[in-house]
Order: sequence, then C-alpha cells, then structure tokens
Amino acid sequence: MDRPTLNGLRKELCTIADRQAAEQLQRYFKTGAGEYGEGDRFLGVRVPRLRRLAKGYRTLPLDACTELLRSPWHEERLLALLIFVAQYRNGDAEVRSTIHERYLAHTRYVNNWDLVDASAEHLVGAHITPADTGLLFRLARSSTVWERRIAIMSTFYWIKRNEFAPTLAVAELLLADPHDLIHKAVGWMLREIGKRDLPSEEAFLAAHYRRLPRTMLRYAVERFPEERRQQYLRGEVVRE
Repeated sequence: MDRPTLNGLRKELCTIADRQAAEQLQRYFKTGAGEYGEGDRFLGVRVPRLRRLAKGYRTLPLDACTELLRSPWHEERLLALLIFVAQYRNGDAEVRSTIHERYLAHTRYVNNWDLVDASAEHLVGAHITPADTGLLFRLARSSTVWERRIAIMSTFYWIKRNEFAPTLAVAELLLADPHDLIHKAVGWMLREIGKRDLPSEEAFLAAHYRRLPRTMLRYAVERFPEERRQQYLRGEVVRE
C-alpha cells in the first residue's frame, strides 16, 4: 500500500466537503467580525468523518502533517492535530519530542476551542510530569486566549490519572481571566476533579469561589447537589 500523502488527503476532503455544513460550522464556531473565531474558514466536514479520515492517514509524514496544521481550513488543522495525537501515542521518545515541540511552535494555528480540546492533553499534558508546571504557567500567562486554554486543558491528562495539583495551580492563575472560553474550561476542569475527588474540588472552591467568574463557578458546581450548588451561587458557603 502506498504511503499516505498530503495531496491524497486533501483530495479526499474535497470530495466530502459540504457548503451548507460549512455555513453552519462557521456560525457555530463564531467566525464573524469581532468574534473569537473571526475569519476562520470551513470546508463543511463533520468531526466523525474527520476522525475516520485521520485514522486512514495516521502514517502521514511529520512534515506533511505540520504543513496541514498551517492550513487556512479549520478541518485540515483539526485533521493535523488528530494525526499528531495518534502518532504521539504510537511514537518513540524522539517522535514524541518532535511532535510536542512542533505543536508548541504552531499554537497560533490551534486557534479554536475544539482544536485545543482535541490536542492539548495529549501533546502537552502527556509530555510533562505533574511537577513540571513551568510550561503550563508560561502558557497560562500568554496574551493569546488559545494558549491560555491549552494551559488548563493540558491538565486533563493528569486529572484522568488522579493528579490534581497541575489543574489547581493553573486554575488559580486564570481566576481573573477576562475570556468566557477560559471561564468555561477552568470550570469544566474543576468539575472533572470533583467527579473523582469532591473534597479536592471543594477545598479549592472554599478558598477561591468568591473570586470565580460566574460562568466558571456555574460550570464547577454543575453536578453538586442542588442545595449545595445554590449555596455557592449565592455566596453562602463558609470556609471551614
């Protein structure tokens, strides 16, 4: 079987592109003037089709995959990230380091929440230890909302392994972040901690919940018993 090529992948994408779906996706991902995805372009290919395509092109050469990541088309960038994730999982130490470094060098192309969420935990979180928070702190202090989202979403890798310190440290840095997409991501990660260890989440919330933006707090306490959830939302929780 011939090795997959970038041209072959793009030809397949063109055959399944859908203009109507593209218009819907452009609205969904807020691509209008002044919106967070301003100017992004879509071919109109849904994620399940992209995942199947990525599986067939998982041996695409790294240079071709990097070129794909630089594409103006949203679906091509997502495909590149899905392929990178598969290659990282199956690669040796050298391949993993190369992919990790290329990802960090190309974060300007990881420029919407779905792109971040499909890649950060696998290409950043998986590459560091729970004690190695320097990179996460640098990303969390970035002027770019997507790098800040990468910082918090990278910690999902460690949440799934019951290591919560990276998430809590990054979350504290992002408490005053102005962007709604960061509020949602931090609240989501705090909620994920609570699903595994509620006392750890509540300890963080007891110390900081009055400083949490409303959306962040709502996401964080979404699964709490209703009475307890309302106590947080009303600001009536007393720190023990």
